[in-house]
Formats: sequence, structure tokens, C-alpha cells
Amino acid sequence: MKTHTAAVAGRKGFHRVLYRMRKHKVLYLLMLPGILYYVIFKYVPMYGIIIAFQNFSIGRGITGSKFVGFKHFVDFFYNTPDAWKLIRNTILLNVYDLLFRFPVPILLALLFHEIRNRAFKGFVQSVSYMPHFLSTVVIAGIMVTFLSQQTGIINHMLGWFGIEPILFLGLPEWFRTIYVGSEIWQTAGWGTILYLAAIAGVDPTLYEAAKIDGANRFQQMRHVTLVGMYPVMIVLFVLTLGHFMETGFQKIILLYNPMTYETADVLNTFVYRRGILSADFSFATAVGLFQAAIGFLLVVTANRIVRKYSESSLW
Repeated sequence: MKTHTAAVAGRKGFHRVLYRMRKHKVLYLLMLPGILYYVIFKYVPMYGIIIAFQNFSIGRGITGSKFVGFKHFVDFFYNTPDAWKLIRNTILLNVYDLLFRFPVPILLALLFHEIRNRAFKGFVQSVSYMPHFLSTVVIAGIMVTFLSQQTGIINHMLGWFGIEPILFLGLPEWFRTIYVGSEIWQTAGWGTILYLAAIAGVDPTLYEAAKIDGANRFQQMRHVTLVGMYPVMIVLFVLTLGHFMETGFQKIILLYNPMTYETADVLNTFVYRRGILSADFSFATAVGLFQAAIGFLLVVTANRIVRKYSESSLW
């Protein structure tokens, strides 16, 4: 009887799903390209994770390659001289990126919201969005040009104060500053869009009530606007943690060189050299799987903590 009831309930649920799909077919069609993208380029390639536990050979393929278990993981942690340096550099770059880049769009969104002149507000927003549409290659080229020791505008300006030219792109201690600074410039404006959408959803009567209570502009921003942005901030923070063990590979590969390996060499660049240049696919996949596992654990842990102390979470 219970089995029959469950089967009937299952059929009803399936029919409800079909009904909703027919009713909102235009919306589902709009979703289709995005779903196909994730299925083809994100989910299907997961099958290749198997080679992290094999001595993969292109000739033998995945089914014919020898299974070696966790050998590549052990080799990375215990037999790779630079393993801990790579992990340290990856963590530090992401910590700096999280500390300095994540708050900037929040502050910008608050400032944009406080601008009352619509024309000026539109101009400033457009200017801040522009770097997002530049390719990483162009951004890296701009950084190289600006920071050149001989012809760079930065060294030229330092010369006005009697400071000797600095080889910015050849000094390990400058790499993290350059990377994080370029990330802030490229992504800060575009990152304000979600926060501005959250601000637009704040009930205007809350501002009126705050004014009646004697709150000034700063207090309204702090106690009304910022609180309205809080759910979006939490969700984006948790999502950012999912990429904590990854870095902007393209930008790093374009900006780093052997002189800056001490601080610039990260797990992604190591995977590129080991997997693509050296064709050691199994080892590179093992390192990539380690990165993904850490990111997954961070997201799950952060979401659990957030859900415990607030109503905003991913799930």
C-alpha cells in the first residue's frame, strides 16, 4: 500500500514538473544554453578525474591505464620540493585577494548609491565597469607597460621625487601587490552590480523611518543600506571561498617570470607546467583534484557556519 502511494505521489510530482515546464517554457529555453554549458564543460569532464588515480597513457586510454591509487598525491606532498611553497603562495595570494578585493565593490556600491547627480553617477559607473570588458592579456600588457623599469609611467613619476627606477616585475616582494591591485582595478566596478541590485530592493520606508529617528546620511547607509546588502554579501563570500585554492591563472602566467617564482608560482601554474608542458596528465590532475577538494570543503564549512548564525546561506 505504501509503495503504491509513493508511486502515485511520484507520478503526480513528475506531472507537476512537466506542467511548470510547459507553463514557463520560454524561461526554461533561456536557461538551456547555460545548462548545456555546465553539463558539457563542467560535469562531463569530471569523468577524467579517474586519471588522478592512474598512470594515464594516451595510447591505452582511461580504461586501459594502470590504477595506482593515491601515488600521485603522495608524490606531490612528499616528493615535490616546491609543494609547500606552491600551497603557501596560493593561499597568501587568495587571502590578500579576499581581504583587499572583496570589500571594494561593497564600498563602491555604497558610494554610487549616495551620488545624487544621475548623469555623474552614470558616468562614474560606466568608467568603473570598463576594465571588466578588457581581456586578461590586455590588462597584463597595461601592467607591463606602466611598470616598465625604463619607460613605465610609475617609475617616471617616482623619478620626480628622486627615487631610483624599480624593477617591479622582477622583484618577488612586489608580485602580490601588483596582482591584487590589478584584480581590484579590473573587477571592482563590475562587482558592484549585484550589490546595487540588493540596494534597489531595500524598502524606501526604512529610510524615511530612519530620518524620522534622526539618522544622518552615514547612519542611514550603515543601518539601512548595508543591512539590505548583507544577504548578497554572505552568498558571494561563500562562493568566493569555493575558488580559494585557485588563482587568476591567465594573469599570473602573463606576469610572472623565473625571478618572481618565489612568490608568484602557484598551484595553477605548476599544474600547467606539469600537465601541459611535461604531459604528466595524471600528476597534474591529482593536484587539480586536491585544489577542488579544498574549495568544496571550504564552501560546505562556510555555508554551515553562516546558516548557523544568520538566515542567508547558499542552501
